[in-house]
Order: sequence, then C-alpha cells, then structure tokens
Amino acid sequence: MSIIDKALAAITPIPGAQHRAEATEKARAVAAPQGWLAAVLDHHDQIREAFEVGRRAKSASDRTAAMKALAVVLNGHSLAEELVLYPALGQAGEKAHAAHAYLEQTTAKAQMAELENIAPSKPEWLDKWEHIEGAVLTHMFEEESSWFLTLQEKAEHPERLTARYREEFDRYTR
Repeated sequence: MSIIDKALAAITPIPGAQHRAEATEKARAVAAPQGWLAAVLDHHDQIREAFEVGRRAKSASDRTAAMKALAVVLNGHSLAEELVLYPALGQAGEKAHAAHAYLEQTTAKAQMAELENIAPSKPEWLDKWEHIEGAVLTHMFEEESSWFLTLQEKAEHPERLTARYREEFDRYTR
C-alpha cells in the first residue's frame, strides 16, 4: 500500500463489521422487495463475497480470476449507480452526497487499474486488494446507512429508478 493509500485509510477508518451489518439490515428493512434498493443491496452482497474470494485466493491464477469476477459486478454496479441513482440523489437535494459518491467510485476504479499492474503472486497485490476492499466497504456503508435511505424517502418515481438501475446493471454485466 502506498503512503497515500495509508494516509487515506487512517483519515477514513473502515466502519466495523457489526456497524456495517446493522446498516445493511436497516436498509433491507426499508427496501421494497423488488425495488432498486433491494437490487443495490443484493449487488453489495455480491461485491462483499467477491472481495472475500480474492482475499482467500492463494495462487496467482486464482487471484487474477477473483479480480476479474470482482471487476464485472463492481463495474456494472457502479455504472448503474452513476447513471441512475446518483443523479436522482442530486435531484433529491443531496448534491454533496452525489458528488462524494462519484469521487469515491472514480477512486476505486483507479485503484483497480493499479491492482492490474501488480503481479498477483506478490504480497503487494493482497495489500492493494485489501485497501480497495476497505474503501469500497466504507462507500457501501455510506450508501446503506444514509444516502440511499434518503433517496428511498425522497425519490419521486421509484419504479423508474428500479427499471433504469436494473437496465444499466444488466448492460454492463451480461
């Protein structure tokens, strides 16, 4: 992990597992069964699992496969959020949260590109993987504990958000 990565991790500590689980549970409690928030939470579960697979991977080939699998769900999910949910968040009066969310996701994409340049057999690969995981988990916590709960309350056309979010996710993952 670079000095900048370490500094950012120190400034923005990762919320604990229990705190994250409580936020996810709270968000699931308000999510419509087939709505956009339920889809987001399902994708968050897939992302968490993909990070776990990569963390457990021992061989270079398994790490490469884990990285590719994570990239599919992470990119599809982030692009759907960026094209559908963050604009809706801004339209709901939460422009600062939307801008922050865009910045975090752009940073995660840049970090994933850096990960591709590290040999998966090196210890530095796992360090970078865990750094990205921490940043993404923190981002998901922000969405689940606050930003998307606000959007759930304020969204004027939740059915349109659901259809568009699913359309964009499918476009990038199929």
